[in-house]
Formats: sequence, C-alpha cells, structure tokens
Amino acid sequence: MSTEKSSKSKDKKMNLPKHLQHINLYAAGIDVGSRSHFVAVPEGASEQPVREFESFTDDLYRMADWLLACGITTVVMESTGIYWIPVFEILEGKGLDVKLVNARHVKNVPGRKSDVLDCQWLQQLHTYGLLTGAFRPTEQVCALRTYVRQRMNLVRYAASHIQHMQKALAQMNLQLANVVSDITGVTGMQIIKSILNGERDPLILAGLRDRRCKNNEETIARSLHGNFRPEHLFSLKQAVDLYVFYQGQIAECDREILSQLATFDATTGSDNGSVPGGQVTTLEGALQRISGVDLTRIDGIDTNSALKIIAEIGIDMSRWKSAKHFSSWLGLCPGTKVSGGKVLSGKSKPVANRAAATLRMSAFTLFNSKSALGAFLRRQRSRLGAPKAITATAHKLARLVYTMLKHGTAYVDAGQEYYEERYRTRVVQNLRRKANELGFVLVEDAGLQPKNATS
Repeated sequence: MSTEKSSKSKDKKMNLPKHLQHINLYAAGIDVGSRSHFVAVPEGASEQPVREFESFTDDLYRMADWLLACGITTVVMESTGIYWIPVFEILEGKGLDVKLVNARHVKNVPGRKSDVLDCQWLQQLHTYGLLTGAFRPTEQVCALRTYVRQRMNLVRYAASHIQHMQKALAQMNLQLANVVSDITGVTGMQIIKSILNGERDPLILAGLRDRRCKNNEETIARSLHGNFRPEHLFSLKQAVDLYVFYQGQIAECDREILSQLATFDATTGSDNGSVPGGQVTTLEGALQRISGVDLTRIDGIDTNSALKIIAEIGIDMSRWKSAKHFSSWLGLCPGTKVSGGKVLSGKSKPVANRAAATLRMSAFTLFNSKSALGAFLRRQRSRLGAPKAITATAHKLARLVYTMLKHGTAYVDAGQEYYEERYRTRVVQNLRRKANELGFVLVEDAGLQPKNATS
C-alpha cells in the first residue's frame, strides 16, 4: 500500500504544469564579463557543464564551437554594458538562436551570487522557457542605428565647444551672445573668425552683420568692446577649430547615413528623394522611401526626430502585437501596480530607450503649437503637471507612429479647434448625465458662445 502511494506521489511530481516543462532542452546560459565569460550547458551535454572563456576573439570562436559540439541550439545572456555585443554577433553568425534578456528579469536567489551560479541560473530559466529576448532590430537597422547614435555623440561634442566659445568671449567681455541669437550662425561666425584674424574695430566687426539679424550694427558694435587678452583668444581659437572639425565629422556621418538608407528596400513605389538609379539624395525622401509614410506630418516630429525613431525601432511593426505593446516597450504607458484591488501607483516604468526620449522631446516642443496635439498637451499640463503631460503626449505620438508604420496611413491634423470642440462636447455630456441622475435638466444658454481653452 505504501509503495503504491509513493509511486503515485512520484507521478504527481513528474506531471509538471506546462509553464514548468522543459521547453528549450538544448539551452545554454552565459554570464558576460569584461575579461571572461562563464558558460553553462545542460548536465550531460559535456563532461564540464560550466566553462570559462576569455574575451579574446579566438576564445569566443572556441566558445561557439564548444556550444555547437554540445548540441546547443539557443543561448541566453544578460546585457552587460557593451561586452555582450561581440559575443552576440559571433554566436549569431554561427547559427545559434541568441537571446538578450533584461537583467531585472533574471535576478538570482539572494545570498547566492557568483559568475558560475549566474550562468547556471540563466541556463535553468531558459530551459523552462521563462525568459524572453529583448528587442533587437535587423542587422541593416543596427548599422543605421550605429551611424545615428554616432551623429548624436558628435552633435553633443560640438555643443560643448560652443559653450567653450561663449566662455572665452565672456572672459574678454565680448557680449556677442546677447545681440545675436546664435553665435554659430552666419553673423556670429563671421565676427568670431574676423576677431581671430586680428580685427579689433567694433564698427568693422559689426559691419559683418547679416541683413537678417534683428539687432542693428550700432547695438552689435557696443557689444564688441572687450579686453582681447592673448590667452583668451587662444582658448577661443581652439574652441572654434574643434567646433568646425566636428561639423565636418557630422557632415561625413550624414553621408554615411544616406548611404545606409539607400540599402533599404522601398516600401512603396514612390521615388521621393532619389535620382534615376535609386541613389538617395535627401534624408526626408529616403525616410519616406523606406517607411512609405511621412512621419514629419505629425506635429512635433521633424526629420532628425523621425530618423532617430526609425533607427531605434526599424520599420517592421510586426515585432509588437499592438500599439499598446509598443507603448509599453517604450515605457510611455501608465504602470499597473495594483494590490488588494487598490491602485498603488500608475507611474510608468523606467527605461533607457532613445526612441522614447526622442518622442518626449518632440512632445515638449508642442506647448505653443496650435495643433490638436498641442491642445491636448496644454490640457494635460493643467490637469497633471508638465512632466506627466509630456509623457502622456509622447504616448499619443508613439501610437501615431505605430499606426502609420504598421498600416501605411497618413496623419492629418484635425486642429486645435476640433480638439477643443470635442472636449467641450464630452464635458457637456457628462454634465447632462450627472444632472439627470440628480433629477435636474441641463439647459444651454444660446446667448453664450463656447470659450476655447488655450491654456
């Protein structure tokens, strides 16, 4: 009798639920490091199921050969800095299914932390199918993303040298930044280069003013009386040289971006931005050619913003099930922290997503826009405050981008008046419903005109 009970209990233990069954039988886990990587394979696949490989390229190829010899078909690893990139690329080139997972999803058991335990824990979780790979676009999009991110770095470096130029001018008490909107514009650069060439007369320097400059020559001349000390002129010269150098690097990067965009297949038959032979000539036309839509029609999104978004997410929206999943991946939708039927927090999850940052910056530019999105942003700001309003508007922008890229539809702005009228209609309907519930009748005064809220 006891043996029957023990056999039944064993049978119950063996009948695991579906989510705890071995889904990936030939899975490996890698703990990525800067000097070496620890790799774990299933027990029995090798005499030594956990091995350490150094981070040199020949060691990575030996790692790939060993995994293939063990019969491994899928590999999982954490996104540790940038050290995972060569491992990912080499293993993927060998035909292995490599998944990159979020470190938050694979936290080890507290009190048991080592490189060996980490790779074994990754291998065990992946065997049961409990890990999902992070989003990684195609190699074509990855190359474009590298160029775009490099351009962003160059723009940031150039901006720091603009600050150095302003500092050198301020030390010489040259108030050029107070009379021109941009010292790197036509007027500003002509005056600065003339100063570096030895010109000191304020009237002659002010004569270099571009006709589109708002301030007249007299005002500009007053700002150019300064103390031209040699050490400050030397700092100014180096800052200008570095700024000009980075502008040349940015132009070279733009050419590489256009060349990379030319390798994409056209989504539609339009030839915007191309010449006979398919060579891309303009960035706007190239983006429309590969996406089939014009994302710059959305208020707040310009050409550079559209380029950054496409470089981060690609043009294949089938990677996300719906616009809601896409917004959740961007970290722009409200959180769902609920316990005991009570909403504890609706804060959006923190993510380091460049596409989300670009959408937030695009939403920030809509505060003075007369579009429907601008009216929505101002309405949300009065209700939630500026930070939450920007996130809510970025969420709306993300859904528009998803819909346009997914279905190839064009965006048409309904205008601020349309949004305000819809908002007024919705408020009146709510008031009528509440009045009816309380036994009152809501009567509209025909002599009063509806007031459009623009704040």
